[in-house]
Amino acid sequence: MHIDAKVMQGFGGAGVLEVVENFMGDTYRAVYTVKFEEAVYVLHSFQKKSKKNDETPRQDVETIKRRLRWAQAEHDAWMKEQGRKNGHAKGRRGDTGATP
Repeated sequence: MHIDAKVMQGFGGAGVLEVVENFMGDTYRAVYTVKFEEAVYVLHSFQKKSKKNDETPRQDVETIKRRLRWAQAEHDAWMKEQGRKNGHAKGRRGDTGATP
């Protein structure tokens, strides 16, 4: 886990974390999930546009939610393919598939 990662609110303990970095006066965010033992899925990364509000824009939150659902389905399919129960496999997955 990144040293500056913080739990992203609104995901009900789904293991969704956010890293916020400032660079040359702009703010960038990367959102990922550590919900799965075998893989880390980067759900979204974007430049924060508003300087006035610390809230994540609704469109970005919807993108994150959609990609989290995709990651869950993709992970479940991979676990089934491996003949393992969700969250209890050993080892690492070499690829994470295509981003929706």
